[in-house]
Amino acid sequence: MSGATERPGLGCVGTPRLLTGLDRTPWLDRDAHLAAHGPLPRLRPDELTDLASDIDLRGRGGAGFPFARKLLAVMRSAREKAAATAVVVNGSEGEPSCLKDTALLLHAPHLVLDGALLAAAAVAAEEVVVAVTRADVERSVRDAVDERGPGGRRVRVARLPERFVTGEGTALVSGLNGGPALPSGQRVRTSERGLGGVPTLLSNTETYAQLAVAARLGAPAYRAVGLPSEPGTVLLTVAGSTVVETPSGTSLAYLLDLCGSGVGQGVLVGGYHGRWLDPGAARSADVSRQSLAAFGAVLGAGAVLPLPEETCPAGEVAAVTRWMAKESAGQCGPCVRGLPALADVLEDAVRGGGRAALEAVEARLRAVRRRGACSHPDGTSHFVASALASFPEEFRDHALGSGCGRPVTGALPLPREAEGGAERLVVDWTLCKGHGLCVDILPDVVRLDADGYPAQASMPVPARLRPKALRAVRRCPALALRFRE
Repeated sequence: MSGATERPGLGCVGTPRLLTGLDRTPWLDRDAHLAAHGPLPRLRPDELTDLASDIDLRGRGGAGFPFARKLLAVMRSAREKAAATAVVVNGSEGEPSCLKDTALLLHAPHLVLDGALLAAAAVAAEEVVVAVTRADVERSVRDAVDERGPGGRRVRVARLPERFVTGEGTALVSGLNGGPALPSGQRVRTSERGLGGVPTLLSNTETYAQLAVAARLGAPAYRAVGLPSEPGTVLLTVAGSTVVETPSGTSLAYLLDLCGSGVGQGVLVGGYHGRWLDPGAARSADVSRQSLAAFGAVLGAGAVLPLPEETCPAGEVAAVTRWMAKESAGQCGPCVRGLPALADVLEDAVRGGGRAALEAVEARLRAVRRRGACSHPDGTSHFVASALASFPEEFRDHALGSGCGRPVTGALPLPREAEGGAERLVVDWTLCKGHGLCVDILPDVVRLDADGYPAQASMPVPARLRPKALRAVRRCPALALRFRE
């Protein structure tokens, strides 16, 4: 059941259907894959659509959109436009609490390719593109593609920048089309215009793997596992390090107990755009859409993060909020200004800023909601609001100065650079004249104080912003900026 963040382990709870074979080998090559799962059947487009509808297959990347409707939408667009089509596998996981799709592509890439090729045959797509962000995942998928040899539909692997917003649909398509991997801010359906401008079936890695399993089993056998209303299994990332497969309807508390964690002070479900469950709700909830909806939560991308008793909830939430602010797409005011400001006032409250600081957090939450070009500001604000509602006494005690006395242990995982491992931009106060050019170039990193000088003498620089940071160092009129490991 256990696994490391760099190369997650895989385990199954209940009947193993999706990942059969990984108990014998850590990477299923083509022969091992066929030995475990058998040959892939041929299905007509209507048969595949009926199958996806019968098992109520939904996207496993967060939105949970019915897969059969996606298939039909792409087919309809292609007919109306007399256009070619494409299939894209979204294998990006920009959130450090999510590893399930990475685990699939690292360990069982042929299962994902099978599902994508089934879908490609249904929509008559000549090309399948697997979009990834990690070098090890790219190697694994390329090796699997090479094993299949020439012939058939072309399968291409494309690597995009590893950041939180890369997985958003318009960001992914933009990156694959040679543009920036950033959300467009427009409601563009990829089923109408996606890869290369053609109707595109875009879905999550696990979705295609589940499709391949269902095609082999058939709908009745697939529905034999899980709830009648939500058949099959679900892949979850528990505590940011363990990937498990469980039938839908499994008790969340039971699953956490099997993973050796328990519900602790509460459980964050759905990742960093998700919702907190208090211990009572976490003990009552099942792994299903219907059960979690009763508590105002969704599975999202399948991240389940229990908060241990020994860590500080307020400090953990503040650290994630700061990271989320730095993961801004940088395309609208709520992201560029609003989220860093929210992180500022939240940190002020945690450091003992008083009731005024808590009121400032509420004001900042209202300022970013429903105003962003994409869902990132809303998702981040909901995460903070849910934490405030779930841990009111913790935030109140911190704001009023007493605190909880517990350290921030990193129970909510962040990339190493967010934990202090990145290069830092350092200000030499003997030279700084307060020109402010650095904040114009690096608004996501540098903030000015009331006097117009940098608010901090040492600021971590995410890897993606290193080129801009170098530009700020070169352009500082007073030569007051430098890098430090």
